This record gives sequence, C-alpha cells and structure tokens, in this order.
Amino acid sequence: MFDLTNYINNKNQQINAELEKLLLGCEKAQPLVDAMRYSLMAGGKRIRPVLCLAAAEAVGGMAEDALTTGCALEMVHTYSLIHDDLPAMDDDRKRRGKPTCHIAFDEATAILAGDALLTVAFEVLSAMNFTENSTQAVQRLNVIQTIATAAGCRGMIQGQMLDIASEGHRVSREDLEGMHALKTGALIEASLQCGALLGRASKSQMEMLKTYAANIGLAFQVADDILNVEGNPQLMGKDVGTDALREKSTYPSLLGIEASKRFAWDLIQNALQAIETFDKKSEPLRAIAVYIIERKR
Repeated sequence: MFDLTNYINNKNQQINAELEKLLLGCEKAQPLVDAMRYSLMAGGKRIRPVLCLAAAEAVGGMAEDALTTGCALEMVHTYSLIHDDLPAMDDDRKRRGKPTCHIAFDEATAILAGDALLTVAFEVLSAMNFTENSTQAVQRLNVIQTIATAAGCRGMIQGQMLDIASEGHRVSREDLEGMHALKTGALIEASLQCGALLGRASKSQMEMLKTYAANIGLAFQVADDILNVEGNPQLMGKDVGTDALREKSTYPSLLGIEASKRFAWDLIQNALQAIETFDKKSEPLRAIAVYIIERKR
C-alpha cells in the first residue's frame, strides 16, 4: 500500500534542502533575507512543489529534474501568502502557527520580502543550466511562461482581486468557481503542468493531467473554505471563522457545509478518473487528491 506520509516527508526533505541552498544567493540582502526565510521555511505543506515532482514521475520522468522548478513555485506561493496576510488584504496575525511576516518583522519588510521571493523565483527558473539543445531551451521557456501566467493578472493575482471585490456581496456559484480557479487553482495547475513538461509528458498525458489539476485545484479551495468554518486552529496554525467575519464569498456560505463536502468529493472523483489509465508511478497523485479533502490543515 502506498505511504503518502512517507512520500511527502521524503520529498519535503529534498525541497527544503534545495530552498535553503537557493536562499544562500540572497545572503548579502540581510535583514531582508531573514524575513524571506522566516516565511519560506515556516513548515508549509509544500503541496505545489510535491505535485510538480509527482507529475514528473507520473509521466516517466525524474523528480530531480523538477526540483528547482518546484522550489520556485513554493517561493511564488509563499510570496502570495505574505501579501495575503497584510493589513490591506486579509489582515491575518498567524500563519502556520507563527506570527505572520508583517507581525514578526514589520509591514514594509513583509511587502519587500514577498516581492523578493517572487523575483528570486524567476531568477532561479531563468538561471537553470541547460545545454544548447533547442528543445530543452523551449521547454524551459514554457515552464517560465506557465508559472508567470498562473501567478499574474490572468491567474492568482486576478483571483485575489476578485476575492477582495466580492467581500460583503453574494456571488453566483459560477463566479465563485471562476474566482477560486484563479486564486488557488491556477498555481496548482501550473505545478502539475510544469512537472509534466519537465518529465517530457506526451500530449495525451498533458491533457489528462490538466483535467486532474483543474479538479484538485478547485477541491483544494473548497476544502480550505470548509476548514475555515470547522477546522481546528491548533492544527491549522491560524485562526478559523475569519471568512465569515470578513463576509467572504465561500462554498459553505453559498452551498452549506454538507453540500460543499459533497462537491469537493465529486471533484476528487473527477480528478482520479482523469488519470485512471496512468500506471503505478501516478500513485502519489492519486493519494494526494484524496489527501486534499481529508487534510486537517
């Protein structure tokens, strides 16, 4: 039987070691790098880089070939969390069981730490070694474009903007799904797409992973919405009930808790069906899909 906990722990060891190595290039930027490291190494789930590595393996590639890209994705994700927590955004005081970056340091430092992590992510991606092989160069450009698009005004940032604009307003289910697909789903989809690209996936494999990614990306946000209602703050490392206080548009507020849980499970079933023809190398992806809606944090 596949052991997801062991798999994630092993991958996180590799990811954390690589992140520390990549941060060494920023050491002259003290104390800015202290704030960057504080948030980046705060013990997150590392779902995005793990998905990137697992996707590379699922299509017959090597996880090691996707490691640096996975770390860049985690930098982009962490930058978004730092900015999300700011007083002008969600004004959160705890993240991963610790004071948020702007509380531990100050607001200006937190803003700059987020900016720096985003910039370093693309520095890392563009500096990766490759031969003069034109196919490899095109692959690298595709990875950079995929992450940039997912993180920007046609992806995560637009989703965050829609999230802020929807506070205090009741939105349609269609609009809520579109917002979450951008805010959370876009970077998760990019993680899988990049892993598949680096693993040299076939066109059919890419299409199946695209369907898998779209479904788990939305399911992840639905699960987050549910945890914000009934999660344990001690396990989550952050406050719960904040969505209701800010009158955010969420699936529980629109559908109710039980219907939201059913919807999340339907999404996971769709994801699993999308990769049912993959072989045993995709077991991590199957296990992660179920974990997404069973997790407690």
